[in-house]
Amino acid sequence: MTLRVCGNLRILVAKREPGALSPAAMRGEAFSSHTQLMPHEVPPSEMSAWRAVVRVLRSTAQDTVSSLSTVLLPSPCRLCGEPLEEMTRVPVCSSCWNHLPAQAGILCHFCGELLPHHSSAENSEPHCPACAEAAPPFVQAVAHGVYEGALRELLHLLKYDRMEPIAARLAALIAQHIVAMHDLPAALLLVPVPLHRGRRRERGFNQAELLAQGIVGALRHLRPEMSLRMSTGVLERRRATESQAGLSPNQRRVNVRGAFFVPEGRAQAAVKGRDVLLIDDIYTTGATARACSLALRRAGAASVRVATIARAQRFDALRKSVELGEPEDEFAVTAEQASEQERPMHEDVAFWGTSDAEVGEQTLN
Repeated sequence: MTLRVCGNLRILVAKREPGALSPAAMRGEAFSSHTQLMPHEVPPSEMSAWRAVVRVLRSTAQDTVSSLSTVLLPSPCRLCGEPLEEMTRVPVCSSCWNHLPAQAGILCHFCGELLPHHSSAENSEPHCPACAEAAPPFVQAVAHGVYEGALRELLHLLKYDRMEPIAARLAALIAQHIVAMHDLPAALLLVPVPLHRGRRRERGFNQAELLAQGIVGALRHLRPEMSLRMSTGVLERRRATESQAGLSPNQRRVNVRGAFFVPEGRAQAAVKGRDVLLIDDIYTTGATARACSLALRRAGAASVRVATIARAQRFDALRKSVELGEPEDEFAVTAEQASEQERPMHEDVAFWGTSDAEVGEQTLN
């Protein structure tokens, strides 16, 4: 008998005479399909290596089966239904990816609201009535496209079906608009809009964080000289808010009033004096963007800019949702609500300037 020592593990092994058969061989199991390795035949120090080999072989086999199934039984594109012509981690065809148009027309210099064509005649930096009356607490908000069609479906696949690879592709789109922002600082702190802890546990992830991670990578590719840092702990939700879906602009404002804050200590120190880029998936009325920006500015942020994948041009979106009768759409409303809301973007929050002061007093008290 010999004592083999492997780290803290001691194994007692019976020493066989030269030429002696092993117990497995004596039982006729040396080449049996039921042969099992005895603990002393593969030292513990080598077990991890063997397990790694098995994992690689198993993964390779699974990938091969997946490849064959894709060739023999191609999956349909989740957007257009056409068969996918190549292997992809996201079941969306290249044609749909290539048809995600950017916003067109004259946009508000601050919030990105679509403006009438005559708006550019008076000012080189046109702005919507709401921003003209009460400038938002952020410098500028940009988005890639309107929240409709393929772009909306992609965001739904990311948000509700958890197709996480979509985030990087969408991040590459918005990164092009971020680098085109006026007076873009050379150093940015990227802050995703946070979910409440309960919602985070329920969903399992935060799509804004995935987008922020992708944007960091895309910006480093486009502007290697930029200093970029992402932080997920500087901005938090004070309370669980009601879903913004289906709420009027005023209801959205009230819903997020005082909901966001920057915790004292390290979080405020990380924000103080920094230029912040706030990241979210959709900009609807701007209520969330304004509330988050206010919290960041109160914590000492030098400036806040906002970047989202999609922008809901609600004046047109509300009209379409009522006409098409889409009750499950995020922006579908009743006829009564439509009569109240058929007005320019967040017109009923045109007094955000005074409301922001009230929010600040309520939050600090």
